[in-house]
Amino acid sequence: MPVKAVLFDRDGTLNVDTGYLFRREEFRWMPEAPLALAWLKQQGCDIYVITNQSGIARGYFTVEDMEKLHNFMNDDLSHKGVEIKKFYYCPHLEGGRVAEFACACDCRKPKPGLVLECLRENHLQPEECILIGDKERDLQCAAAAGVRGHLYQGGSLLNFVRQVMEGR
Repeated sequence: MPVKAVLFDRDGTLNVDTGYLFRREEFRWMPEAPLALAWLKQQGCDIYVITNQSGIARGYFTVEDMEKLHNFMNDDLSHKGVEIKKFYYCPHLEGGRVAEFACACDCRKPKPGLVLECLRENHLQPEECILIGDKERDLQCAAAAGVRGHLYQGGSLLNFVRQVMEGR
């Protein structure tokens, strides 16, 4: 079955993980990440992001700050003719400083809530998707949702994505 959608972790996979990133001035794509996304679009794949954003619960930044960064990412990608269809994020963290988000949830990876929401909203079957992330919790999340997970460990994201897609 062909891959219809690729779900990406954000920090450390699509962009350099600088720790609680929300400022566009600090944003840097991982090597060849925009090219990888453009190549996936050429293959007919939709692109989604699945990301933990506990900096919201910690009070480091707001949902609005994060959304501005996501809009910036898509604006940058639009010059390459590609877009991330939707960013699915978990703002929660037990013990966080912002009461609204200081709770346990089913969406914080490695739990599969965000992936299951993405599948449901976009009428996707698990076998039609892959998830690419840089941490074991990304792979655990994918497995819990029935999606194949692939561990990206740096270098050209374009080369990694091609290898994954050719090796399915």
